[in-house]
Amino acid sequence: MVEAPQTEEGWFALHDFRSIDWDAWREAPERERRRAIEEGEAFLRDRERVADADEGDSGLFSVVGHKADLLFVHFRPSLDHLSSIERRFEDTAMARFTERTTSYVSVTEVSGYVSDEYFEDGPEEIDEGLRRYIEGKLTPEIPDDEYVCFYPMSKRRGEEYNWYDLDFEDRAELMAGHGEVGKEYAGKIKQVIASSVGLDDHEWGVTLFGADPTDIKDIVYEMRFDPASSRYGEFGDFYIGRRFPPADLGAYLAGETVPAGEADGEDAHAGHAHGEGNHHGDDGHGGRGEGRDRAGAGGGSAHGDHPHGEEAASGEGDHPHGEEATGGEEATGEGDDGVSDEAIRGELADLDIYAGKPHGEDVYATVLYSEADVDELFDEVEGLRGNFDHYGTHVKTAVYEGRHTDRAAVVSIWDTASAAETAAGFLSELPGIVARAGEESGFGTMGMFYTVKPDYREEFGDTFDEVGEILAEMDGHVETDLMSNVEDENDMFIASQWAAKEDAMAFFGSDEFRETVEWGREVLADRPRHVFLA
Repeated sequence: MVEAPQTEEGWFALHDFRSIDWDAWREAPERERRRAIEEGEAFLRDRERVADADEGDSGLFSVVGHKADLLFVHFRPSLDHLSSIERRFEDTAMARFTERTTSYVSVTEVSGYVSDEYFEDGPEEIDEGLRRYIEGKLTPEIPDDEYVCFYPMSKRRGEEYNWYDLDFEDRAELMAGHGEVGKEYAGKIKQVIASSVGLDDHEWGVTLFGADPTDIKDIVYEMRFDPASSRYGEFGDFYIGRRFPPADLGAYLAGETVPAGEADGEDAHAGHAHGEGNHHGDDGHGGRGEGRDRAGAGGGSAHGDHPHGEEAASGEGDHPHGEEATGGEEATGEGDDGVSDEAIRGELADLDIYAGKPHGEDVYATVLYSEADVDELFDEVEGLRGNFDHYGTHVKTAVYEGRHTDRAAVVSIWDTASAAETAAGFLSELPGIVARAGEESGFGTMGMFYTVKPDYREEFGDTFDEVGEILAEMDGHVETDLMSNVEDENDMFIASQWAAKEDAMAFFGSDEFRETVEWGREVLADRPRHVFLA
């Protein structure tokens, strides 16, 4: 008998497609419509808050075309939770104006195609980055304000091509090749693959998220030419839509464009029970410089679990381990100690310290550290960055070399949180990755970007050494290093790690820091940016 890959299951998923009875809606009295909107908003808002379970996620989408008008997507720990959600909606006044056109039930999973070590050694024994990547697959988060595409698929069981007759090694090789196609969409497409074997009519449900619907079209189109799809893929109906907040339900029913605008955070995308730890970032200075003429390769697939390609899958089972991206200016996440990024920025502002919120920009950053040779690391990053630069959401990706430590930092800045999150998964496969910002300390990393006037670069480094001596004596200080962009030595990134928020704030409020900032006004090419990264 052909070997079946092992699987690990996570959250159950319900894709609930609804059509609106527009005739009944138009004929209903105003008070009934108002009640329907209020109860519909309340139901959907509570689902996004995950008021019905300890963890999970939900999202509301408009659907374009005749097959449905609305799509509710729910991820929950059990089928019983999903069953409860279905019945609760039927109790709302909104339900009488809708009819379910179809639905899809599945469960998120990872398989032996992703990592042999995960199943052989257990989740506690594998690399932290790989474990985090797998957890993200099993407990996915729905991106905010993104287009969505959903379709079911199965693997063919025909006379000539039968997926289930292939050896494991042959299937793994096909999955690896399929994943290579998805590399080109790093930062553009996020996907959730959920198994529906024994749960629904097809074998998997595929949900793609992207800021541009043409990216969704392009990746599906290119995948069709890969043997894993052309020979072995069978697909059901496709649905396309756009996420909008529950507060816009009335606007949607009135025929207005949704999302209607920046909604109240209370209604729009309330904190997800499983993902409160988004981290703030900022765009630094410099970018892709001309200092090195290098080319490299690296990365992984933005479009792969098992049925539809691995994220940089290989036949040997060595696959990328994605890091959680740092959040952006719109996020109000909390660190591991419950300290919100917004509170940190507010306290920095009270100290008259610029907190890294550039005017008119909403950017998202991820920072990873590597102990690999910096030249080798740069070559790999350059290869990935060549792909990243194809996307309008990419702001900057750069390698910074440490002054006093043996490790380097890879900083990647994006316009959207989902793009930064996807990029983090690719970057975490870089050689020698040991941690992301904040993992080494109880509080996290205060990241500070500087562009120094060339004539003052060495003096700036000497001053940093003097400040470093002061830091070494301060309570709660873990480590601080001055890191220089390998393509632009005047572009510097200070990564300062602290055990507690109070310790970090004590430094930023000290006379020594204020004196350094005052001196810096003479030597910096532009305003420094202090960024709470973790």
